[in-house]
Amino acid sequence: MIIDCHGHYTTAPKALENWRNQQIAGLADPALKPRVADLRISDDELRESIEGNQLRLMKERGSDLTIFSPRASFMAHHIGDFETSSTWAAICNELCFRVSELFPDHFIGAAMLPQSPGVDPRSCIPELERCVREYGFVAINLNPDPSGGHWTSPPLSDRHWYPLYEKMVEHDIPAMVHVSTSCNACFHTTGAHYLNADTTAFMQCLTSDLFTDFPTLRFVIPHGGGAVPYHWGRFRGLAQEMKKPLLKDHLLNNIFFDTCVYHQPGIDLLTRVIPVDNILFASEMIGAVRGIDPETGFFYDDTRRYIDSTPTLDAKARHKVFEGNARRVYPRLDRALIAKGL
Repeated sequence: MIIDCHGHYTTAPKALENWRNQQIAGLADPALKPRVADLRISDDELRESIEGNQLRLMKERGSDLTIFSPRASFMAHHIGDFETSSTWAAICNELCFRVSELFPDHFIGAAMLPQSPGVDPRSCIPELERCVREYGFVAINLNPDPSGGHWTSPPLSDRHWYPLYEKMVEHDIPAMVHVSTSCNACFHTTGAHYLNADTTAFMQCLTSDLFTDFPTLRFVIPHGGGAVPYHWGRFRGLAQEMKKPLLKDHLLNNIFFDTCVYHQPGIDLLTRVIPVDNILFASEMIGAVRGIDPETGFFYDDTRRYIDSTPTLDAKARHKVFEGNARRVYPRLDRALIAKGL
């Protein structure tokens, strides 16, 4: 089985975006504020949005199951207040759940949290609980910067976040550390802000003793870890200067990296530098980079090709990357698959 740990509902029916635009308009003029009941998307519309897009490409490229969450750039936690984010998160999570119900062999959910700048993370717990208990979701997406590129929240190592971590540990779910749209003109959303956040999250963990307090807490850092693999020597050296343990002991029992790295040399580097037990297959398909690479003739986000071609992985290692590691990092996913006899 090939499990893609990083999928977003980027192809949701246009009605979702229209409703969101109306919700945003309602922040300035309450008379324009839509009701949740105003959003009507049929099962047939959901099927159409998936069958011709994610599911078609999964079949063409040879992946079996995607951990599926709301579109990252649409989370936009900096817009409005907590009530805005809470309503929006509930709608987006429900759509991902409906997709997982329509295509149970191919999609399983990960929750968007209703984060809002300056709001206690405890406010996210009811939605987290609902998605785990009612929807059977196996993970959450955690935005370390709900301000949208201005970084007004405390570091991930701060006790500010501990109530969420306690719930993650209770439910045995990991978080993909994933920012949303940047509203800071200095940081392009997908080309800078995402990668900055990946690197920043890793460094925040490195400088702390977070995993001493939460030894079973698990973070998946997407996009190949941002700059982390490329600068592994820098991080090792900084940890040494700070009198931290070796990174394999300090962080690698708790931090994992996905394969959303859209060229062969990048995957080759990732698999040489990062232990294979810490790499999970992912594509973020129909996401940030959708075009065809003129040097190869294949889509940039056809990431299975890179894993199959990298010389640093043998068959046993590829099994870990494609399936074994995901089942270990996402225990609720593993239990769901076992229940299906897989």
